[in-house]
Amino acid sequence: MTRQSPRVLVVEDDPDVAEFTRLILTKRAGLTVQVTADVEAAEQLVLRTEVDAILTDIELPGGSGLELAARVRRFRPQLPIAVMTAHASVDYAITALRSQADEFLVKPVSAADLVSTMTMLAHRGLRQRLISTQRVVLAVGAHPDDVEIGVGGLLAAHRGAGEAVVVLTLTRGGRGGNADDRQHESMAAAELLGARLFLEDLVDTRISAGDPTVGIIERVVDEVGPQVVYTHSEHDRHQDHRAVHQASTVAARTVPMLACYQSPSSTVAFRPNRFVPIDGYTDTKLELLACYESQTGIRDYLEPDFVLATARYWSRFGGGRSCEPLEIVRDTTTPRAVGDAHTERPADQQEMRELRA
Repeated sequence: MTRQSPRVLVVEDDPDVAEFTRLILTKRAGLTVQVTADVEAAEQLVLRTEVDAILTDIELPGGSGLELAARVRRFRPQLPIAVMTAHASVDYAITALRSQADEFLVKPVSAADLVSTMTMLAHRGLRQRLISTQRVVLAVGAHPDDVEIGVGGLLAAHRGAGEAVVVLTLTRGGRGGNADDRQHESMAAAELLGARLFLEDLVDTRISAGDPTVGIIERVVDEVGPQVVYTHSEHDRHQDHRAVHQASTVAARTVPMLACYQSPSSTVAFRPNRFVPIDGYTDTKLELLACYESQTGIRDYLEPDFVLATARYWSRFGGGRSCEPLEIVRDTTTPRAVGDAHTERPADQQEMRELRA
């Protein structure tokens, strides 16, 4: 597959500056560049074409670059925008930032600054655009290996269905092992899964149910735009897991589907009402868990026969030979939300009585 070049729209009415900018961004940054000279034309180009970032002058025919930024934000709120001007005053910079521009450049802009700023913004915009064309699934965990234990098979199934998977881990797990080792293990698991990884560094065993946890999850939700979020259950002995559950219910309040997975520290109050078959993905789940070498020798619940037996047990409620259980907090999606290849049904009252027995 040919790697896609990010697309930048340059809005500049000085022909010499526009040509210089186009050449630098094309030749030195490898970006695809389109140039226009006024606000109206720029807005129409953003509406009609695929644009990953905008570089705009402030003073333009038909309006200003700040007005353009404000107008574009109404229908492309996450589109990266840089503004440039010959006026180096603090007031201009403050106005630009308040208009939600991402970067402020002062003319004459050096080629190096131009390349570094626009390369960063354009690649960010390209990632956002590509993600927006896929169904996005976000799995939130307190510690490295939490999401792989809870929904590793299901995340592999989402990837198999062509959906984008994002993993947010809120600590590096320093209380359960060497934080650097667990960071590298998290990265290896994400690479194996084909997932995008956000790895934060909150204090292990001291995660708050409020900020900064809520703010971190909100930031990731805003950036990737998930349709589905998986997180910890509130029915859990570990304080970090309960805190992440509470924070996720707030931060993911606008996401169509929110579901909770089982962890080794879940209590008997964990009450799944959906059981998703992961037949065909159990080997991948085991491979994901094997990435966590610092834990596999000291955690019985990571032993392959334990993992397979657990999935086999839950299949009595969900069909197939292996299932992962979920507590559905909210689901306004279509049934496709957990992958076209899966059929899932809630347990009936008799099954739930058996489960709690």
